[in-house]
Amino acid sequence: MARPTRVSRTLSQNFLADRTAAGRLARLAVPHGREAPLLLEVGAGKGALTEQLAPHCRRLLAYEIDPRLVPALRSRFSDTPQVRVVGEDFLTARPPRTPFSVAGNVPFSRTAAIVDWCLRAPALTDATLLTQLEYARKRTGDYGSWTRLTILTWPRHEWRLVGRVGRHSFRPVPRVDAGIVRIERRRTPLLGAGAQDGWRRLVELGFSGVGGSLHASLCRAHPRRRVDAAFRAARLDTRALVGEVPPGAWLTLHEVLGVPAT
Repeated sequence: MARPTRVSRTLSQNFLADRTAAGRLARLAVPHGREAPLLLEVGAGKGALTEQLAPHCRRLLAYEIDPRLVPALRSRFSDTPQVRVVGEDFLTARPPRTPFSVAGNVPFSRTAAIVDWCLRAPALTDATLLTQLEYARKRTGDYGSWTRLTILTWPRHEWRLVGRVGRHSFRPVPRVDAGIVRIERRRTPLLGAGAQDGWRRLVELGFSGVGGSLHASLCRAHPRRRVDAAFRAARLDTRALVGEVPPGAWLTLHEVLGVPAT
């Protein structure tokens, strides 16, 4: 009888052991009735999610950084021609040039780096990631507040919290529950290419904290009367905290203060 693989704390391994949860994550990654032409799986682990994704992919590249897990993964999917197990760190992979999706049970300690990789990949269409629940809620506005990264990327990427997975669905059991984040690249960006620099300047100024409030921060670069007009158009109180301002209001601020949204 084979000995169970020891968990690597360095790699932040918590394997998804709940078949029902794995199936739900797979359905969110590849909605019913669709087929993913190319999907990259982050951290295939023991293959619980890989098994659920494989029937719905034309090509599935299952990345696993732990060399102890790779032989068993390759054996398990040796008769599944659309699956190729890649024994490498996902973060070292070169993004495909053709449209592709990403899905996976993301190691909590590497979430930020993996999300950044996805956002920088020009051909990415969508990413469905199982992350720490707190991260998922913060990034998607579920707490009623929004982060700088979400606002910065909003014109090109939509962020949604599409599910939760209890911590007892993992082995070993982590201290916290997980959330399923869905990041979709918009087919038509909310801002034209020429407006991106202005958008970044606006958001970075707003989140700078200089002045003590969003209104005060924006007044450092724009006349107060225009900032007041922008806040009225966005239906914002001048005392609103920067994290409380939703993406739609930011787009209105940008339209009044900078290059109009397209």
